[in-house]
Amino acid sequence: MNDLWTETGYISLNKTGESLCGDRVEMHGGGDEDLILVLADGLGSGVKANILATLTSKILCTMISGGIPLEECVSTIASTLPVCSVRQVAYSTFTVLHITDNKTAHIIQFDNPATIVLRDGELYDYPKTTSQISGKTIWQSSFPIQKNDVLIAMSDGAEFAGVGMTMNFGWTRDSIADYAVANYLPENSAKSTCGIISDECNRLYGGNPGDDTTIAAVRIRSRHTVNLVVGPPANKEDDTRMMNLFFSKEGTSIVCGGTTSNVVSRYLKKPIVASLDYSDPEVPPISAIEGVDLVTEGVITLSKVLAYAEDFLDAAKLAPNWAVQKDGASLIARELFENATDINFFVGRAINPAHQNPNLPITFAIKQQLIQNLTDCLKRMGKHIRVSYF
Repeated sequence: MNDLWTETGYISLNKTGESLCGDRVEMHGGGDEDLILVLADGLGSGVKANILATLTSKILCTMISGGIPLEECVSTIASTLPVCSVRQVAYSTFTVLHITDNKTAHIIQFDNPATIVLRDGELYDYPKTTSQISGKTIWQSSFPIQKNDVLIAMSDGAEFAGVGMTMNFGWTRDSIADYAVANYLPENSAKSTCGIISDECNRLYGGNPGDDTTIAAVRIRSRHTVNLVVGPPANKEDDTRMMNLFFSKEGTSIVCGGTTSNVVSRYLKKPIVASLDYSDPEVPPISAIEGVDLVTEGVITLSKVLAYAEDFLDAAKLAPNWAVQKDGASLIARELFENATDINFFVGRAINPAHQNPNLPITFAIKQQLIQNLTDCLKRMGKHIRVSYF
């Protein structure tokens, strides 16, 4: 193993008029563990396609993670998928991205557009071999991974974007690859990469996708720790112990809450520099303390961050506002969702006198539940989380 981190993300656009997506992404592992990501595209659209794609992705993900040979995986799919009563075939295309030991990428592809691999922002021509398994032509590839590698898998809805509308023959795989290169930034998260391409697909479709369209990405990056403290300790005598632990951690430091900021200010012997810049009227302004990366208000700001986290996990959400806004909640969201791999929460149990206003019934239990919900979302994003209470 090494110090690399495997980050994943995906976005799906349903075919216009369909409530279910005929594509499906299934994942196992990731982070500092082996990753298996399967993108399956079921025949047709709607319920039937969704069933085919769901079965294919779950079977492949489960069997490959269990070390079952590929030949057996594919033959199991061929014998398991229900036959379409209209077309008399059982069919689902698939792409498997398998990262092992954070050292090697294995790509298995059947009838989906070829996976795009970016290395340091440039198109990487990875090796490919073909084989016949259960009557299907399977493409396989293996190559060593490097920091900043990005693997982009897609369903054929991406290639069909704009057919007969904005483009004569759709958006070809090569054009998509050129677009990914042109919009590459080393700091782009896997989900942001998917959003960039999905947004363009949606634009080419005129906002009405003519086919289910899914983009899934894997980004190889270094680990980065973010430390967030919210609320002072229940016992004032623990202030110094809490601050010693908080500032002993490497990585980005975020302080949330007015009372917490005062504790930090006393500990660092640095003043709080307030700001009246309301870039978002729903989020209190940020402050500054020398030695701290970000200082924000507490519960209201973190509630907004939680709402952003829930949106981030929605596979159909495009172009999040927090990606470009500069209010406290957006800045925290970018740190936690995009930059962090490991997150340490330091949560004080003190009851804030400001919260005793009957018109603002915020108790520690509510704050604790807020942190719990946020950490649950972050775990679903694949982050390593540690919460310490004081």
